[in-house]
Amino acid sequence: MKKSSSEKKPSHVVAWLNKAEWDQVLEYLYSKDVALQRFALHRISAWRARYAHSTPVAVDCTADLVRCQVLDRSGQLNGDDLVLLYGTALVRFVNQITERQQGKVARPLRRLVGKLNIPEWVVDLRHNFTHRKLPTLKWSRKGCKVVLEWLQQEFWSRQLGGCPEAWDSQSDDEEEAELKLLTRQKQMENYKTARSLLVSYEQDRYQSLDGLQEDRERSLWKTPLSDLSWLLGEIKQFALESSEMLVDVLLEDGFLVPTPEQLETVGCDPSKNPNPTEPRLPQVFLRFWLPLLKVLNSLSFVHLLLEKLFAELKLLANEQNHHRTFYLSAWISELLLCNKFEFRFETKVQKKAWAKDRIFVNRIQLRWHQLLSSCLDAPCISTPHLLRLILDDMEHPLPPETRQNLLQLCSIYTQTAHTESGPAQERQQQPLYTLESLHEKQIQLWRSAASSDRTKTPQELKRAEVLAERAKALRGSPWQVCSDNVPWKNFALGKVPGQSDDPSCLMVEAYSPMTVFDQPVDLDSTGTQNVPGTSGSTRTAEGLLWSQSDVSRLKSGLKLF
Repeated sequence: MKKSSSEKKPSHVVAWLNKAEWDQVLEYLYSKDVALQRFALHRISAWRARYAHSTPVAVDCTADLVRCQVLDRSGQLNGDDLVLLYGTALVRFVNQITERQQGKVARPLRRLVGKLNIPEWVVDLRHNFTHRKLPTLKWSRKGCKVVLEWLQQEFWSRQLGGCPEAWDSQSDDEEEAELKLLTRQKQMENYKTARSLLVSYEQDRYQSLDGLQEDRERSLWKTPLSDLSWLLGEIKQFALESSEMLVDVLLEDGFLVPTPEQLETVGCDPSKNPNPTEPRLPQVFLRFWLPLLKVLNSLSFVHLLLEKLFAELKLLANEQNHHRTFYLSAWISELLLCNKFEFRFETKVQKKAWAKDRIFVNRIQLRWHQLLSSCLDAPCISTPHLLRLILDDMEHPLPPETRQNLLQLCSIYTQTAHTESGPAQERQQQPLYTLESLHEKQIQLWRSAASSDRTKTPQELKRAEVLAERAKALRGSPWQVCSDNVPWKNFALGKVPGQSDDPSCLMVEAYSPMTVFDQPVDLDSTGTQNVPGTSGSTRTAEGLLWSQSDVSRLKSGLKLF
């Protein structure tokens, strides 16, 4: 259905009176007469007052630049002052004109001004004003002239009906699409860079392997020569900028997870079946990657690598890829074993030989609870072994009973044998819990609780109800009902079990002081009371008597809590 021709477009509220005032201000702004330019600036000041904070950016920038020309032609400022004045206006122009073009990811100004057809040297001029030596007055005037011409062509001449054209903004859809495109391009560039660096590392290591013919020499694979140091430095620099992408590429097949051809190249037998329940990397393959991992050794990188390894194991939970599962678990095992220091060496040579095949030598603070959760979320045949390594090395270990039950449940879930240290007879006697057995045990507990309630006497039941009511009444107060069987005859009056002999424990947290003088006291009741047959109104004892003023002074200095 077509819209009728009589339908009007939505109206806009503007600050100028009519189209004639708009045309007049435009003509006076680009006039050579200083008086006319001043008049136009005064009208724009009135527009700004009406617009408040919604003045079009182009109108603001034009007024700032024209004001610079007016002050320049007046001859009231010297050259240095004019350069600073022009520089401020040009910097504000470039910043404000490109502000709405920026998305969530910062983009270079040269690319933004290129889309707006602004000369690139204007951005260079703005950069010089901001960061480098100030340009000359000649270049400042030229920049102001070019920018005013651009504003006249791109903004003032395109206005129809007094409504500023939204040339300085992008639609949300275009901005979001461009942002996604830039993010995707950046990811692809990082992926290609990471893969290229790792492939170059493998090629260099294979070339150094060609010179080692005997298996004994391969097992004693030396650290990289100086020609590999440059490549390791490039990989380390890339890891500082995009560590997640580097770890993602490392965990692809052909890198930390070797192919059968790669295993044959380094001298490992791919047909040899390793133990999947306690995975360990072949020593030659571990030494192949040690130079790189030692360069990348940092707390954040080790945490990220462990997190990604467990995430990959979780993805393989429903797949039968035993080869990939084994090497992912083996790398986790190597990282956890590097953090264990249970060895004592007699000589430095022994310690150096021991540290040769370790990714990191010094102990690091791992996120144990996060590792424990990640390990349980990625069940596989190696999970009991990895779980045991985590539990053994935790700085705040779990209780022995909790640890034993956790390992037992993990072994049941993964259908592996539980090999926790302890007598074999005790392990055989440990029950295997199922859902049916746990349900039956819960029913038995309920029945025993119900039978115990039935065997209680009416007096005991009544006493329990009274205690419950008292406990409810004291809820939220510092007092509580003691339901324990305490021999109160062994405690002095006013003392409770566990109370310290220090009288400061009786102090309350909140109190309000009150002077004795303010407390109402009945003087007649405090005096000597008359006893029948005696006269108590006189005092026969020798000594000084307290007057009423003395008593008042004493009472004014005392406080009650």
